[in-house]
Amino acid sequence: MPKRRIIVIGDIHGAFRALEPLVDRLSLQKEDVLIFLGDYVDGWSESRSVIDFLIDLGQTHDCIFLKGNHDAWCAEWLEGGYPDPSWLLHGGLATIDSYKGIPPRKLLKHLTFFRQLLPFYVDTSNRLFIHAGFTSQNGPGGEHFMSTLTWDRTLWETALAVDERLPEDSPRYPKRLLLFNEIFLGHTPTTNYDITIPMHACNVWNVDTGAAFKGKLTSMDVETKDFRQSEIVQTLYPLEKGRNVL
Repeated sequence: MPKRRIIVIGDIHGAFRALEPLVDRLSLQKEDVLIFLGDYVDGWSESRSVIDFLIDLGQTHDCIFLKGNHDAWCAEWLEGGYPDPSWLLHGGLATIDSYKGIPPRKLLKHLTFFRQLLPFYVDTSNRLFIHAGFTSQNGPGGEHFMSTLTWDRTLWETALAVDERLPEDSPRYPKRLLLFNEIFLGHTPTTNYDITIPMHACNVWNVDTGAAFKGKLTSMDVETKDFRQSEIVQTLYPLEKGRNVL
């Protein structure tokens, strides 16, 4: 019997041309689990196609979809809210364009998808999957403001600062990092550090490899840490700038 794989996938940002072939190359088996870290939209021109693809994928495979900050922005607009000006500056305009002419029945399916996104997920091996991070020493469930889970960068920055400098039994070791065996997140592109592959610090893995900008879309097997990547996303959208306009 094939061994079940748990595969985590980083921030997509409307890059359907990267997502579809990357998933195809995974040669998924029925028992595999896919965990998506959020930020499905905003950046490249095919956010609507990304959501269509994920909805269909979730009907045939075991998928866990987490909420990113860009997904929260998009959902608010789809629900009839006024588009956040910051959202428009950070990829929202491309998402709005992709949704032009969407039939009402399909729009309802998309709304249902966004409404069902999880704020975080902890598996049976005490591994945390979250879009951004958390600040509470009681874990993500102890946050006073749920938006922290989609916006926080301090968890990743803390892991980077502490990595290899303090032993885990030090009284100064961050308690947040001791709550879970491993943490998988996105939100902060590794390309910010001139790195194009997943980064590891302490027990935290960052799988956002800059697909919204000049990087690639990445999937990672959480057990083996083997990872696969798309082409550089910008080469797949040669007439677009993605989020490189800022």
